[in-house]
Amino acid sequence: MTLRIDIGGRPDERLRFAASPLAELTAMLHVLAEPGHHPRFAGWAAQVWDGLRPELAERLREAEFLWRSSQADFLLPARPRPTLAEELDDVDLLDDDTYVTAALVTTCGGGRVRFPAPSPLTDPAARRRALDLAQARGARQEAFAERLLADPAAVRARVRHTLEECAEAFFDAAWADAAVRLATDLRLKNDLLRRQGAGAALASVSGAVALAPDGDHIVVDKLQDKATTAHDTVTFIPSVHNSPHLVVVHAPGWQPVVQYPVAEPRPPEPVPLETVGLRLEALAHPVRLRLLRTLARGPHTTGELAHLWDLSAPEVSRHLAVLRRAGLLTPRRHGRYVRHSLNLPDLTALGTDLLAAVLR
Repeated sequence: MTLRIDIGGRPDERLRFAASPLAELTAMLHVLAEPGHHPRFAGWAAQVWDGLRPELAERLREAEFLWRSSQADFLLPARPRPTLAEELDDVDLLDDDTYVTAALVTTCGGGRVRFPAPSPLTDPAARRRALDLAQARGARQEAFAERLLADPAAVRARVRHTLEECAEAFFDAAWADAAVRLATDLRLKNDLLRRQGAGAALASVSGAVALAPDGDHIVVDKLQDKATTAHDTVTFIPSVHNSPHLVVVHAPGWQPVVQYPVAEPRPPEPVPLETVGLRLEALAHPVRLRLLRTLARGPHTTGELAHLWDLSAPEVSRHLAVLRRAGLLTPRRHGRYVRHSLNLPDLTALGTDLLAAVLR
């Protein structure tokens, strides 16, 4: 079963490889909504949820309809911009019919359920269909769909504000790291496209993407039999956070977009046996275990930890120093306070690190 994208016999001219902040944020939001799909990012997702303000966390759950089982098409831009703000400005230019129809697209079984013209805003039958589908996905999704249909302008503003707050809460920091890997991947793809042509560039995207022998179609191995046409270009957007998904926008009226996972970096260098020893030593003390248990619930200052466990501040400081030397904590200054955060991925990896150290 395949999705075929007609590119009209000009493959080298019809491919665009570009990074998109909005598409990467969408991938991150999907990880937060479905961490089971992305075990590699489970620790990151847990840390993000722990650090979110309750109001923002509630608004993310309220709007997860847009990215949990399907990504709304406007969240994967065909013409990526350098910044999230610019891409959100482009979304704001969409008319309400286009926005609402795209927002209400849902996944049902193996296929995406769309709404033909006229839109749910103007057609009672399409509106009932949209609400029925939303209701089947749960009360929260039904409530979101009802608000969107009743007052699209207010919901659109609320969604944009939510995405902007995500930037400050977690996206900006994660994007700074992801952008380096995305830039490296884009250099490779554009170099292959320029030197070896579309076939080589597409093959490097995924084993599930290929240029058809006739040179007129891109073939994507998906659990669907569909066809669409690229009247302009097909945009390929690399992502750090969407693995293992290969997401394709191919709705009528939208330029085709493919979001693909970048290749995994080289395996990390083995953790030195000395580091493993420091971590085991750090975890061997009952007080440090108590401190870690508290820090697993969120960042705390030395004074807060001392108060919670009825310890002196110097005693807590000594234990935190041991945990920092073992690489299990990160201190961050906030004004005149220093808050300590647990490095959950390093703590999680200790089991495999220990086994590797013993076996090598």
